[in-house]
Amino acid sequence: MMTPEQEAVLRAVRKLVDFWHITPGELLADGPVNPAPPAQDLVPAVRPKYRHPLNGETWDGVGSQPQWLKDALTREGYTVEELRMPTEPGPG
Repeated sequence: MMTPEQEAVLRAVRKLVDFWHITPGELLADGPVNPAPPAQDLVPAVRPKYRHPLNGETWDGVGSQPQWLKDALTREGYTVEELRMPTEPGPG
């Protein structure tokens, strides 16, 4: 005999299965029938906006400044303009 909690859970599961049109085969599958795409596919690629001229490290301008950028500006004497990448591709 099921406890009231188990009965409530079973009712909730049945409602979800019905709502999402889940088939018995999908319930028995080892993994997702239609796996979600990897997270990186959901985020649009952002072009780098800054590049170190010597070591090639880049930053897209989103989030905190990386340490290489801070060092380039404060210790290596670069200016922001020197590290900024062109916004449009050059001719050719």
